Amino acid sequence: MNKKKVFIFLIIVILLVGGLTFFFINRSKTKKFGKNSSSQDIVNYILDISSYEATIEVETKSNKNSNKYVLKQQYIKDNASTQEVLEPSNIQGVKMVKKDKTLKLENTSLNVVTILENYESLTDNALDLSSFIENYRQNSNSSFEEKDNEIIMHTTNSNENKYTKNKTLYVDRSTGKPTKMEVTDINKNITINILYKEVEIDNLDENNVLAFNLYNMSKQI
Repeated sequence: MNKKKVFIFLIIVILLVGGLTFFFINRSKTKKFGKNSSSQDIVNYILDISSYEATIEVETKSNKNSNKYVLKQQYIKDNASTQEVLEPSNIQGVKMVKKDKTLKLENTSLNVVTILENYESLTDNALDLSSFIENYRQNSNSSFEEKDNEIIMHTTNSNENKYTKNKTLYVDRSTGKPTKMEVTDINKNITINILYKEVEIDNLDENNVLAFNLYNMSKQI
C-alpha cells in the first residue's frame, strides 16, 4: 500500500471514529432512560434536568375568579431563566428574566424595561419546573408514585406562601416529559393548574437564548 492510499485510509478511519464518537456522546445525552427504566430512574431524570424550554397553559384560581395564560419558559441551571407571556393579547410580550439575584421585567411591545437587584424573595416562581425540582430535592417528605403510565411526584413548597404550599408533577412514563403540574394551598385546593404543551429537555444552549443576552442593555425604568 503506497503512502497516498495509507493517508486516505487514515483519513477515513479518523472520520469514522469521530462520527461514531459524536453519535454516542449525543445519544448518551438524550437517552437517559428507556423502556426498562424504573420509576426511580425517571424521577432522577427529572431532578437532573440542566435546561429546558416549555410552552405551558396556566390557569390560576381563587375564591372569586380564575384566569388563563399561555407562557413560554426557558431555563439553564445555575445561569438564568426567562418567562414570556404569549396569551392573552393585552399582556402579550411581558417578559421576566432572572439571573443570579437580579430580576428584569420588560414589555417588548412597549419597549419598557425595569431591572430590580437583590430581590431574592422573587426568585421562587411557583410556575417554574426548576422551582418544583428544588422543592423536591430540599423536602425530605417528597415522594412519588406510578399510576396509569404516569410518574406522579409530590412535594411541599419551602416558602411560607399558603396559596402555593403543595405541588404535584405528572410525568409521562414513556417520554420522561412533564404533562401537568398542580399547585394547591394549605387546604389542598388547586390554586394553579399547569399543562405542558411543548417541552424540550437538556437541549438549550445559552448562546441560543436571546433573553439571556439582554443583560448587556442599559438599565431602564
